[in-house]
Amino acid sequence: MSSVIEQSVQARMVASAPRMETLPATLQYDRGDPFTVRMAFPAPATLEGTEVAWEFSRDLLAAGVDAPAGVGDVRVRPFGYDRTVLEFHAAEGIAMVHVRTAELRRFLRRAQELVPPGDESRFLDVDRSLAELLGGAC
Repeated sequence: MSSVIEQSVQARMVASAPRMETLPATLQYDRGDPFTVRMAFPAPATLEGTEVAWEFSRDLLAAGVDAPAGVGDVRVRPFGYDRTVLEFHAAEGIAMVHVRTAELRRFLRRAQELVPPGDESRFLDVDRSLAELLGGAC
């Protein structure tokens, strides 16, 4: 069984104009970092012209599809019947994207099959993480 899950999703960028631009994004979950979800936007979809990725808690995403969640750089909340809004807060401003809730639930279901909620600590490589933190000094 693979230890990494990747899923492509279509996100709709919320802008001040009435039309929302659709852009590709990739959700990623790695059993080696069991608390974290990564959402990446390809270079052509960003203002900087380079891939932009955000990392946030799997629990935040799971909570946010049902009720508003998050108070920091990433916030997630339901929007209407079939969408979820992800807000990414940075010094440059706020990016808001809509993603179909069914796609997020499918991704979460796959991630939870890989690492059941509550079992995350069984998959942590504490020695490797400590070595990375200390710059290989261990």
